[in-house]
Amino acid sequence: MYSPSVKKLIELFTKFPTVGPRTATRFVFYLMKRKKEEIEELTIALQNLKKNVKLCSLCFNPFEGKGDLCEICQNPGRDKTLLCIVEKETDLVVIEKTKKYKGLYFVLGGTVSRLRKEDIEKLRIRELEQRIKDHSEVQEIIIAINPTLDGEATALYLERMLKKNLPAGRQVTRLGRGLPVGGELEYADEQTLKDALEGRK
Repeated sequence: MYSPSVKKLIELFTKFPTVGPRTATRFVFYLMKRKKEEIEELTIALQNLKKNVKLCSLCFNPFEGKGDLCEICQNPGRDKTLLCIVEKETDLVVIEKTKKYKGLYFVLGGTVSRLRKEDIEKLRIRELEQRIKDHSEVQEIIIAINPTLDGEATALYLERMLKKNLPAGRQVTRLGRGLPVGGELEYADEQTLKDALEGRK
């Protein structure tokens, strides 16, 4: 049997995405072997994460710095006619790495499998609607949601909602083929993402 402190830390680690009890246990015993200074460094880094990192008021991408807008949203060189909707922050990062997309972003905050009101309310749908309403310069909205089952359900909902509410002349597109069904943007190679951006329709 594990001690209460070990059990508690295992329990906390299993709340991390894709981390099960076995991996969580390895994490704990790895940390137990580290020097006190290393544990203190980790503790300080976690505290700084909560203290210094905030969400951009426009796209909800985490950032550090002054003001309410992240570096991308502040950049006057970005194409404000393009808005790319992504599921999570890591998807934004991998699209940026392609250097193919020069528009702005919106981080939806997840996907849903069932299009029930209470499930949809967990996403930033209202914030997205407000963003589009407040920024009339947006002419094309790119739905770049992961092609998983939940992602497809969410993308279809977004597509219908946007086409229904958007003023005439604005376009809703989705990433082109090339991304494997059931895959995630986070793990796609840069060339595949470039092709998907170029082939959006």
